[in-house]
Amino acid sequence: MTKAEFEHGVAGGIRIHVLPTRRFKTFAISLYAGTPLAEDTVTSTALTPFVLRRGTVSYPETRAFRERLEQLYGAGFGFDVYKRGDYQIVHFRMDTINDSFVQSPESLLASSFSFLGEAFTQPVLENGAFRKSYVMTERDTVRKKLESIVNDKIRYAAERCIEVMCKNEPYRLHPLGERKDLDGITPEGLYEAYQAWLQQSSLDLYVVGDTSLEEVKALVEQHFKLNRTAEVEYAPSVIRQAAGEAETVIEQLDINQGKLNMGLRGSITYGDDDYVSALMYNGILGGYPHSKLFVNVREKASLAYYASSRYDGHKGIATIQSGIEVQNFDQAVDIIRKQLDDMAAGAITDLELSQTKAMIRNVIKEMQDSAFEIIAYDFNRQLSGRERSPDDMLAQVAEVSVDDVKKAAEAFTLDTIYFLKGQKEE
Repeated sequence: MTKAEFEHGVAGGIRIHVLPTRRFKTFAISLYAGTPLAEDTVTSTALTPFVLRRGTVSYPETRAFRERLEQLYGAGFGFDVYKRGDYQIVHFRMDTINDSFVQSPESLLASSFSFLGEAFTQPVLENGAFRKSYVMTERDTVRKKLESIVNDKIRYAAERCIEVMCKNEPYRLHPLGERKDLDGITPEGLYEAYQAWLQQSSLDLYVVGDTSLEEVKALVEQHFKLNRTAEVEYAPSVIRQAAGEAETVIEQLDINQGKLNMGLRGSITYGDDDYVSALMYNGILGGYPHSKLFVNVREKASLAYYASSRYDGHKGIATIQSGIEVQNFDQAVDIIRKQLDDMAAGAITDLELSQTKAMIRNVIKEMQDSAFEIIAYDFNRQLSGRERSPDDMLAQVAEVSVDDVKKAAEAFTLDTIYFLKGQKEE
């Protein structure tokens, strides 16, 4: 495992995290901008990075913007928009080759910061707002992405299950926003929202590579002109308990195979001591091919085409996804409930425990081979306020007992049963 650790600082209202290392031939740069999920900002925030990637003051045309990346020896630039707990995160990534491997007249790290800083803070403007053609085109891009979810029935059912379960919480919102709000977004309104977003976001900038905290601080001060007075901290997500009996919602669409999704509310998040036990709980329940859902629902009972579970450790929610024939609904629900009951009763074999530990251990170790994975892992600390190094995590995984997993299982309660079935079955 790598013993080098992130060094932390602040410049211009941005938290800076630098891992000085010569292990990689590139510099990996990540900029995270997080804001609380909210109905009135989720769509404009999601649209913003799509418009920012179109052009800057120095490179106003998209072609010039891309050519500049080519000049930086084919530097990579991209972004994601997702949610972690009750936050919407816009994540920009840049990777550029270390100067010592090429004959470059300019410092590639400095040039990358110049490019990223400009892409983030100095977009091309038209009449004091975003360029209209860019906003219109990217509105369509986001609309198509949202429409593609409806066409991917597995994803659609997973999203609908969360929407139903969290109908009175911001967590119901999709990180790409809502289709109905896109048409109302104007270049002027979006630019105004962007300016507020720059001031109000929690900003974390990461660099992994052969550099120092001092060098990165100086580059941030030079290239990120934000006029921010203070850094913005993340607040813990709101945890809600399940309300008694699970709610069942059945919907119909033109599909061949039923999608059965379930939502479980838990009380354990990344910041808690029991987090690793909850991670083990999800792994044994449905995280891997040896898990209870896969073996008992799919293999033994032949009830599901797929069956797995996921856990959002920043929200304390677990979800179960499965694909079944419509006539098997009651039987599938019963057998999935039995897996949940078995785990809460501690019916976990030593093999399930050891296989899951091995899987989690592999994931943690493999992360160390990727600079961006190392960054993503450390970002959990920012979101949760909990320091937990990969070595700590490995030690905790090794210590987890059947009793610990049983205790974690007792913290999860079935809250929602969502079933998407075809229209022809009536």
